[in-house]
Amino acid sequence: MQTVVGLMSGTSMDGIDAALVRTDGVDRVEPLAFRFTSYDDGFRARLRACLGGKGDVADVEHNLTEAHAAAVKGLLAQAGVSATDVDLIGFHGHTILHAPHERRTWQIGNGALLAQRTGIAVVHDFRTADVAAGGQGAPLAPLFHRALASGLPRPLAVLNLGGVGNVTWIGDGEDDVIACDTGPANALVDDWVLAKTGRRYDEGGQLARSGAVHALALTELLDNPYFDRPAPKSLDRDAFDPAPVRGLSPEDGAATLTAFTAFAVERVLPHLPAPPVRWLVTGGGRHNATLMEMLRDRLRAPVDPVESVGWDGDALEAQAFAYLAVRSRLGLPLSLPSTTGVPVPVTGGRYHGP
Repeated sequence: MQTVVGLMSGTSMDGIDAALVRTDGVDRVEPLAFRFTSYDDGFRARLRACLGGKGDVADVEHNLTEAHAAAVKGLLAQAGVSATDVDLIGFHGHTILHAPHERRTWQIGNGALLAQRTGIAVVHDFRTADVAAGGQGAPLAPLFHRALASGLPRPLAVLNLGGVGNVTWIGDGEDDVIACDTGPANALVDDWVLAKTGRRYDEGGQLARSGAVHALALTELLDNPYFDRPAPKSLDRDAFDPAPVRGLSPEDGAATLTAFTAFAVERVLPHLPAPPVRWLVTGGGRHNATLMEMLRDRLRAPVDPVESVGWDGDALEAQAFAYLAVRSRLGLPLSLPSTTGVPVPVTGGRYHGP
């Protein structure tokens, strides 16, 4: 068992999730502490300007890495743990470009600088090896979900609703794991709410609840060949054009985009070997009561936040990269043909000593 910090800066661009765990990188995960550090509005705007590989990437990458170093130190102080007692950091960085069909993926974050600032060994650049081998490079949490889900009834679906949605389907067999991005989760709604109200997101789904779903706009949004492609498959944050909702009121636009997320998740069902007996939801979307109700209506199975089985939905992605960092050091696969479409199981990550 190793003591590891996992770090995640997700597509919602809200801040840094930092989790401290003990794990063997196989089937044992013991959460120890979690801390969230919010980005300020100025840095969030600069980070957003880098999406697609534009803007002042080098300067933003440096600032992002320094912010992660501060997040690590804050987490360890909160947990009462010394840096010398931590074996490893799993540093995801922030995705600014994801185009696996071009064999390109780009997560900014300087692993060597983070190791220097914290005095702890770092594994980063988790996705490049998978994409270079022909995989989608995402999602990478499925093997972690499988480790957590030991003993739960199957088939089980773990649905992560961050900026982009992704699902892990876990069957009865040892390698019976399938994963893919489902479509947008919070990204389109967040962007809409920011543009129309100045708020960063639709808290609790209240704006969407006060509006009406525009059927024609929803149909146009769902008319995308992505939904007919089999799993595994992955998306960039800005893969979907929200033009169909452009003329709607703030309330109706929020309702329609929220419904789009729920319908997109439903569209994955034909690509799964069997319907899940339960859906466990993680990520910020689980706090959106309107979205959760829509999911329950569409999925025809229990849909619950991951807290219902004792997991921490705020910490889960950061914990996953702590787990994957250990797997990287052990030379174990981070992805399988059924999770990213890579031809053979592939490990990954780059290591920087303290």
